[in-house]
Amino acid sequence: MDALADFLALHFGWASNPVVVARQLLAAISNGMLLFLISAGLSLIFGVSRIVNFAHGVLFMLGAYLAVSVAMLGSAGLGLFAAGLIGATAGLFVLGVLIESGLLRRIYRAPHEFQLLLTFALVFIIGDLVKLVWGRADYGMEVPPPLTGSTQAFGVTFPVYRLFLIAFGLAVAAGLWFALARTRWGVLVRAATMDRQMLGALGIDTRRLFTTVFALGAALAGLGGALAAPIVAIGPGLHVQVIIDAFVVVVIGGMGSVMGALVGSLLVGLVNAFGLLAFPGLAVVLTFALMAIVLVIRPWGLFGAPE
Repeated sequence: MDALADFLALHFGWASNPVVVARQLLAAISNGMLLFLISAGLSLIFGVSRIVNFAHGVLFMLGAYLAVSVAMLGSAGLGLFAAGLIGATAGLFVLGVLIESGLLRRIYRAPHEFQLLLTFALVFIIGDLVKLVWGRADYGMEVPPPLTGSTQAFGVTFPVYRLFLIAFGLAVAAGLWFALARTRWGVLVRAATMDRQMLGALGIDTRRLFTTVFALGAALAGLGGALAAPIVAIGPGLHVQVIIDAFVVVVIGGMGSVMGALVGSLLVGLVNAFGLLAFPGLAVVLTFALMAIVLVIRPWGLFGAPE
């Protein structure tokens, strides 16, 4: 019993401190919202086109670089920050249209290995283009003045920008829910997720639908990169960890499910935040352990469906 008490005190002693718990909870939610913007697009793309987009991480990185480039045009301010968000989102939307219509559309009927190879090749191509344009140095971006500093939230002092990320992420999640559940476009997307062949047989232009979904997914990745720019070091290797976490989220939530991406992002954020306190030496593998547990219980993810 003494050994158990010592173990609990060593690894979970922080649980009795409500300030620490509240701060980690807010950090987990803010990180989860940022991860949701990336994984939601990845899940949408897979749900409609059945393409596992390995290039999603470099699209996130490119969005961060575009936001930094816009920020360099003048002094830090809310207007320039908003312009960076809009520029990164619009730029990645256009790039998504070009990638889908110029490359992916040609291999939809090809074996999945070709699709994986193409998106994997895009990782190296876009990564090298980033190095050519911005170099190998790390960049940083200042938080705009209205979002700097800290404030009181749930009894703890917490950065204003992190609270902004939570609110912004929830707004995007609500917008996606409305688009998918209350619009004709959303009905078509959900129908394509369940039966693409039948949707085409009904006379729907599935090519245009695939293009808009891929472009939206790319735009969400660019928006996530722009929002992450003030709080991460922006360098050529930024995409590596991002795409790993995004795939973990999509697998946990269920391939093709936006709600699963939201829940999976929050779960990964919670595991990362509290796992770092409880088991610092194992924090890196805890998210993979969570993924393994989910796959044992539900091989198709929490909100996914078996093919």
